[in-house]
Amino acid sequence: MRIGIKKQITAGLSILSNITLTALKLIVGALSGSLSIISEAIHSFSDLAASVITFFSVIKSSQPADKDHPYGHGKYEDMAGFIEGFLIIFAAIIIIYEASKKIIHGCPYQAENNLGIAVMVIAVLLNIIVSTLLFKVAKESNSISLYADGQHLRTDVYSSLGVLFGLILIKYTGHTLLDPVIAILVACFIFRTGQKIAKQSIMRLLDYSLPKDEIDLLKKIIYGFNNKVELKDNSLKARQIGPTTDIDLTLLFPKETSLCECHRICDDIEKQIRNIYANASISIHSEPKCYNKNCENLCCSNGNLTKIT
Repeated sequence: MRIGIKKQITAGLSILSNITLTALKLIVGALSGSLSIISEAIHSFSDLAASVITFFSVIKSSQPADKDHPYGHGKYEDMAGFIEGFLIIFAAIIIIYEASKKIIHGCPYQAENNLGIAVMVIAVLLNIIVSTLLFKVAKESNSISLYADGQHLRTDVYSSLGVLFGLILIKYTGHTLLDPVIAILVACFIFRTGQKIAKQSIMRLLDYSLPKDEIDLLKKIIYGFNNKVELKDNSLKARQIGPTTDIDLTLLFPKETSLCECHRICDDIEKQIRNIYANASISIHSEPKCYNKNCENLCCSNGNLTKIT
């Protein structure tokens, strides 16, 4: 199955799952009056909105480069990841606000705990299955939007477990104040996750460099060819654009290196880089080691080779 189709099917499955859970939690929350269950319904609704955004961003990012987007549509996924992170944060703020009002003013309820417990168990199991699938496909395709959607659902797993534990405590202790307290704890966890996703997405949108350990790994590959070529100082640049890793570097060759040999070495370096980043856009500029702006030695018959893939 083509990875683009697989991404779309997975995103569609996430939408279906969130529609089901949002409806179940809203119904049970309304019947029981439980704020923790209603907060979970709000959380699931934000998951649903995020899943819809992910679905359309995956479709858009899969489109090839065109006249208006010569570098492709990968940043649609980064933008979707940022919106999802913002939705998670917004949902957490609403939950904290409502729970705080309930703690201050009091709002006792007679919860139908058995029904609430059953819904939370269903939510936990369904979200574990769907989030695991999202993470798997996100890793295969290097998709930030699918990863963000998976994180969305994984936070739902933990928050649902918290609500489930709280409902069990309320059932056996009768302390209904636990309901808004648990809702606030869940919201804090949700807020942290949203902040993390939004930060990661905005870093990609602003063309933030790959992490230092990944840059060092790229340098290690190039240093393996040090008997034939050198990496020009401060020339290695790498960033993430949606599912694509964009890598630029300049290599210095001895002036006697033939054009064919220069091309072969560039190909070998590319091949090793693609073993790490399968979906990579690699731009290699090569120069003779003796080259400088005032160079009058025109014997460098190999010239400058720019190789873009």
